[in-house]
Amino acid sequence: MSYPEKVGMSSERLDHIGTAMRRLIDEKKIPGTVTLVARKGKVVHFEANGMRDLERGLPMEKDTIFRIYSQSKPVTGAALMMLFEEGKFLMTDPISKYLPEFTDMKVYVGEENGKIKTEPTNSPITIQQLTSHTSGLSYSFMPGPVGSMYIQEETERGFGNAPSEGGEFFISEPKNPPFKNLREWTKALAEIPLVAQPGSIWNYSVGMDVLGALIEEVSEMSFGEFLKDRIFDPLGMVDSGFMVPEEKLNRFAANYGPLVGNMILMDDPEKSGYKTPPQLESGGGGLVSTAEDYMRFAQMLLNKGEYQGKRYLGKKTVEFMTADHVGSDRAGEGLTSLFNMLGSGYAVKGMGFGVTGSVVVNPALAALPVSEGVYSWGGAASTHFWIDHKEDLLGIVHTQLLPDGTYPVRELMQLTTYQALID
Repeated sequence: MSYPEKVGMSSERLDHIGTAMRRLIDEKKIPGTVTLVARKGKVVHFEANGMRDLERGLPMEKDTIFRIYSQSKPVTGAALMMLFEEGKFLMTDPISKYLPEFTDMKVYVGEENGKIKTEPTNSPITIQQLTSHTSGLSYSFMPGPVGSMYIQEETERGFGNAPSEGGEFFISEPKNPPFKNLREWTKALAEIPLVAQPGSIWNYSVGMDVLGALIEEVSEMSFGEFLKDRIFDPLGMVDSGFMVPEEKLNRFAANYGPLVGNMILMDDPEKSGYKTPPQLESGGGGLVSTAEDYMRFAQMLLNKGEYQGKRYLGKKTVEFMTADHVGSDRAGEGLTSLFNMLGSGYAVKGMGFGVTGSVVVNPALAALPVSEGVYSWGGAASTHFWIDHKEDLLGIVHTQLLPDGTYPVRELMQLTTYQALID
């Protein structure tokens, strides 16, 4: 009996994962994939398909390094929970208690005679609201006047890794000197009004980047140092961080965008901004990683805080982190708006949101044969992971195609994984 059958999965049916991925590759929708499935602590599927660099003819490998973008968020969430467990703060604390620049926030309510109108917040932004995208903060790619204000700020000062000069993702240098640190950035961010009253709606945001600044404040370490010391090194995540060093560039995937019948290069690994340390360490979207590295992190969460004999988080903390904090109505409305903006074109139902990741509240409404309580999130270049405590199951699919949701990579990965369960 092979490993898959020993842990209640069909070896034959697991082959459907590769078949589904190769179909997308053959149709020139995505360049290549690395897929990984583990059940009951055993890796039952680990496969590379397609190419990591079309221009140079380099095949996808199991140790390929990917830009995981917003798949960074759950890592930030776990780091935050470590400090929460130490009593450094409460989730109900106003963020202004630690970052005073957020003390007197204003909410955008419209314009009059060409001038922006705002109103005071009814209540302060809490740490819990930052973790669940209900703070009223936003992103530059979110539609509306506030998103435009974020664009202006980023154009003037920049944020995160420098874009590539080897593709279509290049943006000119910021007009003004870049931010020196996360606190300098949060002070500028706090000058921009919120899109809504704190706690009122789900709106995708830079909240996780603000949490990076909070982690620095309460840990007295840089954000990157904290992740390395408390998560990456102990878990053995040797290829995870905010840049790709020179000796690993030969494993760094190219990043693409969609064209009819083909793909366009968006970030050339040999000319990428990820070759150098980032301007700011983004907890919302700045990390690179491999499927195997991220499996170690995901397995720790799946084990409710333990990995290879070392405890990183308490059992109840992980249960809290992976519970629905928002409700499927509010989260579904916000997620639908986000994914439709990216081009998915469907209503998101049955989904709530926990600490820095989504939570399946109703699998039937989610339209996939997954378990209630599945915790997951992905990144802008179509990377994705999930953990399922009921089935003791995790899955990871990594590719590099902007934007996420262009093709149903996540859905096909989950479908072909769950159909392989036999016990």
